[in-house]
Amino acid sequence: MKLVLAQLAVEPAATEHNVDRAVEAVVEAADRGADLVALPELFNVGYFSFDVYQRAAEGLDGETLSRLAAAAADNGVALLAGTVVEDLGETVATGAAPTPADEGLANTAVLFDADGDRQLVYRKHHLFGYSSAEAELLVPGERIPTTEFGDFTVAVTTCYDLRFPELYRELQEQGATLTLVPSAWPYPRVEHWRTLARARAIENLSYVATINGSGEFDDATLLGRSTVYDPWGTPVATTDDRPALVETTVDPGEVDRVREEFPALEDTRL
Repeated sequence: MKLVLAQLAVEPAATEHNVDRAVEAVVEAADRGADLVALPELFNVGYFSFDVYQRAAEGLDGETLSRLAAAAADNGVALLAGTVVEDLGETVATGAAPTPADEGLANTAVLFDADGDRQLVYRKHHLFGYSSAEAELLVPGERIPTTEFGDFTVAVTTCYDLRFPELYRELQEQGATLTLVPSAWPYPRVEHWRTLARARAIENLSYVATINGSGEFDDATLLGRSTVYDPWGTPVATTDDRPALVETTVDPGEVDRVREEFPALEDTRL
């Protein structure tokens, strides 16, 4: 399966331009033969644009996600629509999916299949509180779904979730073999970005793909470095901090081979 991580240039609060870039990236990735394309966290508004979260929020049937569902279908590729700020009240009103609350905002990832049909909704569980307004503005997620795609069991987590290994172990116990991690990880924490994702792959003997943005905000700069780690924790595709499409082929059989050769998961006692 060909996986393409779209490390987009994210302009603060420039929602229309950012979504246009995302659609263009989907088209280019499809032209390169992608089966699955993944976008970064809050690619449309920019993670650090806290003052526009409310204005940019939409339900799961809103304009941004509808455009991306159409882009997936028009180009015949599955698409992780990064994350967007979800208006939970609008989602409740349309009955699009179960929600953790009847109102408020969430940091929500949506995975569409190649027909543009919604296959997975994940709301960020761990909300960043350190010098960030995220924990004040958003409702944390409660569900950790997986879905089947291309002989993979696919899961999604988001950015700060990388620091909580118990979440990834629970996903592994649900059968996850590929975890996509849309993120807005800033400088200077480069080594955290590399080490945490690599550790999650090694611990669970599974693929982990981190999809970061590129761009500057008033008080932060995204460090890019979107990377695919194989089940040994080896980076098999990566880039620097500039906009890029990171592409590689991932093999579900590799997960089986690594787990057979090194069956550490069978020794779990807790």
